[in-house]
Amino acid sequence: MAVLSSPLQFISSTPTATKLYTALLLLLSSLYFFLHWRQSTGPLPTPLPYLTVIPGLSFWFPWTFLSAGFVEISIIELIFSLIFMPASLRYLERLWGTTETIKFIVINIVVGNVISFVLSWIEFVAFGYAETFLYGMEYRGQMALQTAVLVAFTQIIPEHQIQLFGVFKIRVKRLPMLYVGFSNVMCVLGFQAPFILIQFGWLSSWTYLRFYKRTPVDTPGGVETYGDRSETFAFVHWFPPFVHYPVGILSNVVYKLCVQLRLVRPFSGTAPDIESGYAPLPGGARAEAERRRALALKALDHRLATTTPASSTTATTSKPLRPSPAAGSTAQPMPSSSDPELHQTHPEKEEDD
Repeated sequence: MAVLSSPLQFISSTPTATKLYTALLLLLSSLYFFLHWRQSTGPLPTPLPYLTVIPGLSFWFPWTFLSAGFVEISIIELIFSLIFMPASLRYLERLWGTTETIKFIVINIVVGNVISFVLSWIEFVAFGYAETFLYGMEYRGQMALQTAVLVAFTQIIPEHQIQLFGVFKIRVKRLPMLYVGFSNVMCVLGFQAPFILIQFGWLSSWTYLRFYKRTPVDTPGGVETYGDRSETFAFVHWFPPFVHYPVGILSNVVYKLCVQLRLVRPFSGTAPDIESGYAPLPGGARAEAERRRALALKALDHRLATTTPASSTTATTSKPLRPSPAAGSTAQPMPSSSDPELHQTHPEKEEDD
């Protein structure tokens, strides 16, 4: 009710990156609808390469690697994105700040579209069929960013439990792989574009959060770290326990290769956990996840408290201060009308008269 009664106040309280994201989503999706409508009613050239990624044409329109992420081609997809994405980004922005949130959005959209573009060209070189792989696939929409947000929530509140459709209860850390599994099914059925963006959004967001995201640590030395080096966010934990061993071997080989190529920063064995500057607490992954959730909520409360001025401070600063009398001085009493000195006559003046 508060949101409905004061929409302007709600909009003004929305962080900058979330407002910018919502405006771009509405603008570019509406532009797509309008151009698609014009195309269907008149002999105009197709406008889609100017907004979405089409592998055979995006060489000439490089901005589409970013703009395609803000284009939803159906009303249902647009409504779904408007309901869930701004609220999620609002939460992340209050926790991370505007700059980190914008970087997170741009990186995951661009990286997902670039990998999809390269994959389509590899498929064309391997199998041919330019009409299918170069001009028949259109990559667009929020799927990569949606998966990236789920990965971010898995990092922050992995043990938080939600209820789907009022029936199914599931923990937040299970949602990304559930979405990736849906992507696998759609790709097997032949719908590579745009559903493969879900998989690339998962990989790009985890890589960014694991190795590259700048995270200041409140330590006496003011250390600043990059990435999340905690065990609970390791790559093997995305998979069932029975495949942890082979996945761990493969991921370690890839990690060492990336370190040798200086693509990622090496993690030292005694490096502190990024949230608190201390080594992970004992008690297993669940205890570590609960601690991370508590620290994230504490950081969010601190950010909200610093952005909202206290009412007592405002009242104190608005009230003028009266100067106090100087030290050592005494107040002189004002003479009253009953003071005899006011009615004293001067005899010298009477004698002159």
